[in-house]
Amino acid sequence: MNLAPGELHSLSELILSCVNSITNMAMFRNQVTDLELKNIIESQFQAHVQDYNLKVRFVKEASAPSEKLNVPMLKRTLNDFTKAPVETIPVTPRVNVEQLNDREIATGYLLTLKRAGREYAWNAMECSNPDLREFLKDAFTMCCNHSYEVWQWMVSKGYYPLCSAPQEEIAKIGNIYNEVTQ
Repeated sequence: MNLAPGELHSLSELILSCVNSITNMAMFRNQVTDLELKNIIESQFQAHVQDYNLKVRFVKEASAPSEKLNVPMLKRTLNDFTKAPVETIPVTPRVNVEQLNDREIATGYLLTLKRAGREYAWNAMECSNPDLREFLKDAFTMCCNHSYEVWQWMVSKGYYPLCSAPQEEIAKIGNIYNEVTQ
């Protein structure tokens, strides 16, 4: 496969990002205490390894891998996506840490997924190679769906704030725009 110089360098950065994600996930799996969070990380781990391996093959084999990235479905666990089921628990950064707690693990993983997702989306928009573009779009969806699952866990534990927008503001903004009639 031919790659443009920008695609090759972007792919290299994305591979390095995967090294970081997989390494962190491996550490998180060993430190997490909440069984539900552990199961989320465990269930998502193999997809990140596959993502890494496919990117390595893109570079080494100079062709698109025949294998397609296993993109997970969006899992919905919250009954109401505008209200947290529990109160948000305040947090203060710890300045002397020997082991991460579950909130720190989930936060670190969530932020890693968000950053990776943004990079995949941005790089997909910059690709001229259609096979690489499709792969990066799938990788974005993987990160998007994985981050949603982690975020829902955080909300359910009170580790991430969630509240409804005031109806008055919704109505005010809704009244600004009109549909196009054909």
